[in-house]
Amino acid sequence: MNPNIKKLYPYPFERLAGLLAGIKPDLALNRIALSLGEPKHAPPQFVLDELVRSLPEAAGIYPVSLGIEPLRTACADWFGRRFGVDLDPATEVLPVGGSREGLFSIAQATIDASRKNPTVLMPNPCYQIYEGGALLAGALPYYMNTDATNDFVPDLDAVPDTVWSDCQLIYVCSPGNPTGVVLDSQFYEELIDLADRHDFLIVADECYCELYRTTPPVSLLEICKALGRETFDRCIVFHSLSKRSSLPGLRSGFVAGDGVRLREYLKYRTYHGCAMSEIIQRASVVAWNEDSHAAANRDLYNRKYDAVAPILGEVWDMDIPPAAFYLWPQASADDEDFVRDLYAATNVIALPGSYLSRKAHGSNPGAGYLRLSLVAPIADCVTAARRIRDFVKQQNQPELRKRS
Repeated sequence: MNPNIKKLYPYPFERLAGLLAGIKPDLALNRIALSLGEPKHAPPQFVLDELVRSLPEAAGIYPVSLGIEPLRTACADWFGRRFGVDLDPATEVLPVGGSREGLFSIAQATIDASRKNPTVLMPNPCYQIYEGGALLAGALPYYMNTDATNDFVPDLDAVPDTVWSDCQLIYVCSPGNPTGVVLDSQFYEELIDLADRHDFLIVADECYCELYRTTPPVSLLEICKALGRETFDRCIVFHSLSKRSSLPGLRSGFVAGDGVRLREYLKYRTYHGCAMSEIIQRASVVAWNEDSHAAANRDLYNRKYDAVAPILGEVWDMDIPPAAFYLWPQASADDEDFVRDLYAATNVIALPGSYLSRKAHGSNPGAGYLRLSLVAPIADCVTAARRIRDFVKQQNQPELRKRS
């Protein structure tokens, strides 16, 4: 077996299952899961219709790793509409099996483990796939702590020059999981300059970019264009239909950017055997070509924030994040105890923030936080918020808790 497998941490939801094992909440309360970031909004009917239409013919076709031309064109056209950036669908766009698959495999194709101290940088907390991709590629993860002291944005100036010299790849996520923070143009300009000086690849996970409150987040490639760069050298981005279109089961996304690196990545993917089914590709074409359903999806999340935030604001000093569909409140000194007790008392499932982060540079920046995913129906989100509010109020009143 690959010895790097032993370096992998248990996945957050495996840990959560162990944390909650044996607890029997009041079954008179319906269970509401705010733990998993799995979109639950109804998928667009016109995409489902295309799946049905495509099935008889496309089920008998071997898919190719490059993807069909209509899909690459649809992805490029959407990117142009959304960010004002022209992509060459022949050389600067590749379909991937959802952003998760691509974010993992790009490290396998990119990292040269024979070099001294191969290093991959990532925010902390973060989506654990970044860490797993780095470890299985034989690289050393370097965690950039994000917390309230730096407004949950990685502090590029705090990274030592020796680490930048060893860096082969950096993951960034904007809008961020779990914080919802959006990286601005100044951050990207500084990061691009570092990549040019130290020759590493920037991998921007932009899968939440359509779920914003008021201001559309910028793309890494948008900043490349604003800087007047003729190519997207050292810069690639990942996008997905899971969040934009509430289609997580399709496992459909794309990677775009540096055409030289994508050419080599395509070669890797051809051997990896991860080509997207043509059935899924044809359905993805119609999804990327239509924007109104994504706007309606965004509006529904914003309605949830408007409904939930005032309730939780009664017990927590908490801001609505600028994007994504998470809340990241600082809830308790021990986030595991809080999640366990909350589940027992209310049948609401949250995710401990410490499960999404690592102890680095003397602290675990996720400790004491919760990730709440507003993916359930709006009525359930409101009910869960009220239960959490009442639970926190009781926790803050020892005499009331003792009597109950």
